[in-house]
Amino acid sequence: MQFGLRLGALERIQEVADVVIDPTLAGEAVGADALVLGGGKCDGEVMDRLGPNLKVIARPGIGVDSVDIPAATARGILVINTPDAPTESTAEHAVALMMTVCKRVMAGDRMMRGDESVDRGDLLGTELLDRNLGVLGYGRIGRRVAEICALGLRMNVMVYDPIVPLDTPTPERVTLTSDMDAVLKQADVLTIHVPLLPQTRQLIGEREMHLMPKGSYFINASRGPVVDEAALIRCMQEGHFAAAGLDVFDPEPPDPSNPLLAMKNVVTTPHIASGTDRGVYAMMHGVADQIIQILNGEKPPYLLDPSAWPGRVKAK
Repeated sequence: MQFGLRLGALERIQEVADVVIDPTLAGEAVGADALVLGGGKCDGEVMDRLGPNLKVIARPGIGVDSVDIPAATARGILVINTPDAPTESTAEHAVALMMTVCKRVMAGDRMMRGDESVDRGDLLGTELLDRNLGVLGYGRIGRRVAEICALGLRMNVMVYDPIVPLDTPTPERVTLTSDMDAVLKQADVLTIHVPLLPQTRQLIGEREMHLMPKGSYFINASRGPVVDEAALIRCMQEGHFAAAGLDVFDPEPPDPSNPLLAMKNVVTTPHIASGTDRGVYAMMHGVADQIIQILNGEKPPYLLDPSAWPGRVKAK
């Protein structure tokens, strides 16, 4: 078994299996029954290299774009994640990025620390009461962001998600629409919460950005490749957006020469939205729960491809 678990989850697995820490996905990881994938990609070639014992690939958190799920299914390998675990932490982080850029928190901090490149004109913030928030993606995280901003900040929240029925109940001040362009045109702030899929790769490009009002705010705490980063750089350089808050980039980590990292009106964090005490605990133990179930021949709750069950597992 190849593992990268902590906060007590590792010890739980050690009660039922031998655990090997192998960040290279090679060497001692060959022959593993289960793989907990941190960074890196896991495609069919990697799966074949790890060998026929591999029964499950686990991804802590919700994103599984680093795993070739059809290749796993074809080999009888189960792929699991922990989609509920990072919801609150990631939603709070997205709202924190929004508040930070709208209230000029980082600019004020730099001024207080003696950064003479920041002047008073850089510190004029934006009040969010009754402003329009556009939310792309209404899954677990998008719903929580919409709820916080509608009920807490009393923003007018417009949501686009082509998968969610328009008659889905929503909190007060939250409206669903089937027209993404309409959301963009009205958004004083846009926050993105879609998974990285072939159809969402570079979902937001230069055309979509220029539909947004000049002086609006751009927040991304989903996945870097859902945004055309070169287009975002151009829009920032030309002053189309007032500011941006980014937890994700394309690629990651971003090149140190990436212009976004040098912009005073861009706040960045290194893909840490889900990395809180409770978020990490829930992800780690959610993985441990499901791997223990699988090793005991029980079907886990979060199979990315339910048709793959039981795969190479001897089900009860």
